[in-house]
Amino acid sequence: MPTIVFASSKGGAGKSTSAVLLATELAESGAGVTIIDADPNKPVSRWGRRPGKPKNLTVIDDVTEQTVIRTIDQEARRAAFVIVDLEGTASKMVVYAMSRADLVIIPTQASLLDAVEAGAAVQEVKRQEEAFRIRIRTSVLYTRTSAAIRTRTLASIEDEFRENDVPVFRTRIHEREAYRSLFSFGGTLSSLDPAQVRNIPAAVENARAFAAEVVKLLKGKKAEAA
Repeated sequence: MPTIVFASSKGGAGKSTSAVLLATELAESGAGVTIIDADPNKPVSRWGRRPGKPKNLTVIDDVTEQTVIRTIDQEARRAAFVIVDLEGTASKMVVYAMSRADLVIIPTQASLLDAVEAGAAVQEVKRQEEAFRIRIRTSVLYTRTSAAIRTRTLASIEDEFRENDVPVFRTRIHEREAYRSLFSFGGTLSSLDPAQVRNIPAAVENARAFAAEVVKLLKGKKAEAA
């Protein structure tokens, strides 16, 4: 079953938030999902210990450089989707996880510094493709964007990525209170209390659009392989 890896060399890019949004949306659609939390700060594991985690979603956090490939392979045989939230630094674990990825998602905020780091992550994936002689589908995901405003900085970054043929998600993960609230209250977007969190329906719509685009990319990869 497909393995989706979230990678970025820059902390705070939105890896863990995007991973949890994707995992919960896939789980609520009925799919069995495993998240491998390989971030030393364990944000996904802390979320998973709070109430409301879907029963068909498993969080694993006891992985090392020596065990990450074996863990990914084991979970890929069991779950419909395996999602790996990697640490924010270059390491052997990052390399090993990428070698098993059907899709590498590189979250980035709409700043020039973040875009440079995202570009470096894209190049790292290309190096792994050469080293392992495999094709790894990769796409950049803009995070913490405004739902109403497209800034000049974002427009400039988009133009640069386009000129360099860097694949980018059409869907952007907007700045939403609901996304932060997941890590405070646990559960899924649909289980949040509207009395405590504003504009949940818009957050759900955004997350579902992201999950749908991920599934479409994975289907495209499968069709290419066939």
